[in-house]
Amino acid sequence: MDKLNTLITEEIARVAALSKIDPTTLESFALFVIENHGKKVLKPKPLTLAQIKAAVFKHFGVADTKQLKKSATFVMATNGMSVSLSKKEGWEALYRKFLGILPGEDGEKGHGCINGISIFKYTLPWRAFGLDSESASTEDIKTAYRDLSKIYHPDVRPTGDAQVFERLTVFYKSLTEQF
Repeated sequence: MDKLNTLITEEIARVAALSKIDPTTLESFALFVIENHGKKVLKPKPLTLAQIKAAVFKHFGVADTKQLKKSATFVMATNGMSVSLSKKEGWEALYRKFLGILPGEDGEKGHGCINGISIFKYTLPWRAFGLDSESASTEDIKTAYRDLSKIYHPDVRPTGDAQVFERLTVFYKSLTEQF
């Protein structure tokens, strides 16, 4: 703990006592921050088309595209989806839908990116709303939607965006409508 000065050590003790966190965890974190301050964060390399295909094949339990097209599970899972298996974009869409966030796409910024993901590439309403699906209440969902509406509603200038607001509304309805 030579790298931690008295001020930091005292603050770690105070926060640990308040939050009932083991001080060694906070000390380790502080040391990590000090050691990595100013270092470039390496972004993960994007997956190649072959890697994306291999992951999709594994997910559906097939060996190749021919088997994938014949797989009843795949046909049912993609019913209604318009996906071209002759283009990388189609394979990326399958990966996003069934496997998760592609390396390099977490932490995205720009149009339609909320909480680090593009809401136009991913159907992850919990993530877009910044909520935990296990613990969020209906009121939490409403509050998150309301907060995002204050930013993205088309009438809000200069941040309003009809496309983003429409997508957020679809997410909101998907989380709050009773079946």
